[in-house]
Amino acid sequence: MAMVSTSLASQLSGAKSAISSSSCLPPQFSGLHRSSLNFKLDQSESFSSTHSFFQQIDSHLRLSAGRRPCRGVVTMGASGKFFVGGNWKCNGTKDTISKLITDLNSAKLEADVDVVVAPPFVYIDQVKNSLADRFEISAQNSWTGKGGAFTGEISVEQLKDIGCKWVILGHSERRHVIGEDDQFIGKKAAYALSQDLKVMACIGEKLEEREAGKTFDVCYQQLKAFADNIPSWDGVVIAYEPVWAIGTGKVASPQQAQEVHVAVRDWLKKNVSAEVASKTRIIYGGSVNGSNCAELAKQDDIDGFLVGGASLKGPEFATIVNSVTAKRVAA
Repeated sequence: MAMVSTSLASQLSGAKSAISSSSCLPPQFSGLHRSSLNFKLDQSESFSSTHSFFQQIDSHLRLSAGRRPCRGVVTMGASGKFFVGGNWKCNGTKDTISKLITDLNSAKLEADVDVVVAPPFVYIDQVKNSLADRFEISAQNSWTGKGGAFTGEISVEQLKDIGCKWVILGHSERRHVIGEDDQFIGKKAAYALSQDLKVMACIGEKLEEREAGKTFDVCYQQLKAFADNIPSWDGVVIAYEPVWAIGTGKVASPQQAQEVHVAVRDWLKKNVSAEVASKTRIIYGGSVNGSNCAELAKQDDIDGFLVGGASLKGPEFATIVNSVTAKRVAA
């Protein structure tokens, strides 16, 4: 079935054009500044059902003039692979991490997934030396330039020296607990990429920002700081992590997450390039677990996950990695 994007007026002008039930249509969009609803047209429905449909939508939000269809095929970045990152944060001991490594090494994982884990700095070497080559290693932070008199920091060069391929930058805990601002994070990303360390670039709004209708504005501002600084989007995965869903047990609905991912991809298309928008993987983070990952993975623009607490549980993390099978079914 062809994917179509039209104005409200043109939708209502055709008595035989109607909206089919689709995963592209979220039931609610609370806290979003503007909508980029996606529609499929079904010639078999009546005008009355179309009119009723728009009355229902209008009661929830104002529709913008522009609309973007869901991607008709599943395209997950330049590598064509689903991406799952495990952020272990400030957790673990040598013994518990050894047990986690054993669980991960014995897990049966789908082959067409890029899997990356981010241990605390002091355990990176232990993980690198014990974890199967199937996994790549990420750091949780890096400095803006070469090492030197920067107490408590760690340089990109040091991370590469011990085998890291990735770094997580812009995580909400660095932004809102440590106090890192957008430009500082952008400079970190620029230096990491200039030294061939790939970046998981985190963005996301706080609860009060969502409730104030600023979700898109916040995400766009954070994206712009990356875009203004980085030399290339090659080696970048964007992680949308609504702050209100991180570690709270609350998770954005699949439709809420998809809505923001669509907006992020549109921003890249308009402000960077269509090629970057198509190739860049956009993953979701925020209380992702073994129970909700499959439904999230079915969304067209969710290309994987950045996982927190559940990444500390080997079997559950494996379930999340293997949720790529739900993506294939949805396609």
